[in-house]
Amino acid sequence: MQAEIIAAQLTSRYRDLVFEILPIRTKGDRMQNISLVEIGGKGVFVKEIEDALLSGKIDMAVHSMKDVPVELADEFEIAAVPAREDPRDVLISRRKLKLEEFPSGGRIGTGSLRRRMQLLNFMPDIEVVPIRGNIGTRIKKIDTEKLDGVILAAAGIRRMNLVNEISQFIPAEILLPAAGQGVLGVEIRKDDETVRNMITFLNHRQTLYEISAERAFLAYLGGGCQVPIAGFAQVTGDEMTLRGMVGSADGRVIIAESARGDIKSWEQLGKQVAERILSRGGKELLDIEYGNC
Repeated sequence: MQAEIIAAQLTSRYRDLVFEILPIRTKGDRMQNISLVEIGGKGVFVKEIEDALLSGKIDMAVHSMKDVPVELADEFEIAAVPAREDPRDVLISRRKLKLEEFPSGGRIGTGSLRRRMQLLNFMPDIEVVPIRGNIGTRIKKIDTEKLDGVILAAAGIRRMNLVNEISQFIPAEILLPAAGQGVLGVEIRKDDETVRNMITFLNHRQTLYEISAERAFLAYLGGGCQVPIAGFAQVTGDEMTLRGMVGSADGRVIIAESARGDIKSWEQLGKQVAERILSRGGKELLDIEYGNC
């Protein structure tokens, strides 16, 4: 679906060219009964695609930016970032219940430690059940796993035309999004100037600044592991607000910070928010909770 979105834009611009989509099932796609932590974190959605890119089997790769490691190998670069889809999380539940209507002991499914952390902080009397799988599989688990609801990314639901299934769009004040959520990135070989020039038109100025700040925040925080980290930037005119958060998996401890400044100072904003979190105990929290990751 993500590749089709990019292919459609390329086809519309270059009507004399044919763009072929080559589906690649990654380790992360295949091993859906095992947690991401156990199989290597979010990078498992990228490695095999990058192998195909490096070998010349494909000329560009389309990723969900929240799955792309902060540090890319020297051979690659993210050369285009189209306009961001809805960055929020959504709830799909029985009887269209909203979070604030959930009964004590309600069971909510998610495979995200970031969502788990914030849900338990907001609703300490619920049970968060770990789930994985594609969107359809996760929605079906409401019945198969006897869940009261599941939390998913709004962007994926919108792209699958399943908006009618949504019980609630969850405000960022309750669930701060993951860095890169709702953003697609087109990765290329760094030495492929032809493809770079071809896809430059896809870049969306606001989204490019937002994702740059969010990934700078992750980089300064040391967010390479699969840990509960949220990072979300919003651009208004020439200014940007960046909010960041880390916490314990049980939701009992959350450290959140924010900074505002000129969009061109995106790297400084990322560094500022990360340093503030680390200085308030974030470093000790990450070392204690996730030191072995």
